[in-house]
Amino acid sequence: MLADYAVENPQSAASLSIPGVIQNTYEQAQKTTVQASKALNADGLPISTYVKISERSNILSRGFDGFLNDYYDDEGWWALALIRSHDVGVYGLGDQKYLEAAMEIFEDMKKGASTCGGIYWSKVGTYTNAIANELYLKVAASLANRVPGQKDYYVDIATKQWDWFKRSGMINGNNLINDGLDENCTNNGMKTWTYNQGVILGALVELSKSTGDKSLLTEASTIAAAAISDLTKDGILYEGCEPDCGADGVQFKGIFMRNLRVLHQAAPRDAFRSFLLNNADAIWDHDRNSENQLGPTWNGPFAAASAGTQSSAMDALVAAVAVA
Repeated sequence: MLADYAVENPQSAASLSIPGVIQNTYEQAQKTTVQASKALNADGLPISTYVKISERSNILSRGFDGFLNDYYDDEGWWALALIRSHDVGVYGLGDQKYLEAAMEIFEDMKKGASTCGGIYWSKVGTYTNAIANELYLKVAASLANRVPGQKDYYVDIATKQWDWFKRSGMINGNNLINDGLDENCTNNGMKTWTYNQGVILGALVELSKSTGDKSLLTEASTIAAAAISDLTKDGILYEGCEPDCGADGVQFKGIFMRNLRVLHQAAPRDAFRSFLLNNADAIWDHDRNSENQLGPTWNGPFAAASAGTQSSAMDALVAAVAVA
């Protein structure tokens, strides 16, 4: 979110020392001495816990060294954050090492090949889900557009990944993406979380840019329109679990808005722009307290804010600024 803001307003970002925040995050996040553990509830909502290595001597001392852990989706999020941090360098504020780190993360993700196709969610299980595979696609396509010497390598992987994903069954008859595949490699019917509709939008924009295939933008727009139609309440994006979506789930809506903004900039639609602006207005008018903390339910009422709800809502605000 901070890198997105820096790309849109580099002068303001410099005055706010956002490049320094990014650099500090890059350094400190790799020093973490915790082990991540995840479980899914009945709807497929991920619940993450983190345990200090010293408290469980039987756990490998991986932490987030090199931004790697046991979950390929975590790795994908780091890779995309680092790629976007590299993008800030267009304005003299980024660093090539961020891109190199993302390339290394991608090679680790590539090792997670699933028997269903694509990659597994984790290194400690056999679940093939949408988010890990969407992230894998987006990272590959994003690198194709930023590493000229290896463009063909990344385009080939991204193209094959999308060809598999759209045939996997995860995209249902309503043009929405369910959480993943069951043990028979068929759609498991779990909830259509907003972030599953979001990451694929940005992934297809990147793949379209790298291949010149504009039909990918049409496919992305179909998914986006379905989400706007079906995953809203009174015209505002709604996850359905508010106000308690857990530390992971409260960030989902912002991810959708971030990627919808990218799609709108590549394939403009009045409906997309209006949706971005209307959600930002709702947040500011109904989901903000006197300290400018932003909660989980964008159309109100305001509920307790957290780092996750704040960053998610700010994703929506930054997206609105970008298209206003």
